[in-house]
Amino acid sequence: MTSSHIAKKQDLPPTAWAVLGLLSFPGERTGYELKKWADSSLRFFYWSPAISQIYAELRRLEELGYASSARSGPEEVRAKRRYAITDAGRQALAGWAADTAEAGPPVLKHGLLLRIWLGHLSEPERLREMVADHLERTRAELAAVREAVGHAADVPEWAFPVLALRWAERQHLAELELGGALLADLAEAERRAGARPARAERQAGGDAPTPG
Repeated sequence: MTSSHIAKKQDLPPTAWAVLGLLSFPGERTGYELKKWADSSLRFFYWSPAISQIYAELRRLEELGYASSARSGPEEVRAKRRYAITDAGRQALAGWAADTAEAGPPVLKHGLLLRIWLGHLSEPERLREMVADHLERTRAELAAVREAVGHAADVPEWAFPVLALRWAERQHLAELELGGALLADLAEAERRAGARPARAERQAGGDAPTPG
């Protein structure tokens, strides 16, 4: 691999490695097929790139020599371009996957909790509705995760994706438990607020609720 390729390798975003990772499993796939697979696997524990991102990364990977593509022949009604990983791409991906320094810490961006944090601007009933809606969505996602596990469990080549999906299953179960606890916390906060005498609002610039 040339020095210019090494420099480009270091600049690849996680999306590029995720797309190349999808190509690392047996078979050739179209961009649309890669998107479908990302939606039924990656999104449960990381995220699913948009179809436009997938095609942009496929072009980048081809330029680097990490992926190759070929158009289908006249036997297909609609021509399709299928992509495959190259030996150089597999080698680069293996190196990236083994480099724990690049993994980084997990990042939590919980939209519901941001709204709970601003609960003093909302009504208790509305907050409970938000949590209930979140729990309903989480149950639906859990069912989708379990369906994905069922499809992949008996495929030897997907043994490690199944491990990631089983982690996602446990994570969704934990999210349901946390949501139930949050409902209890909201009820307790509402009880305490009702038991306290009304107080004047603090002046702007008052003490923060946390040290610092």
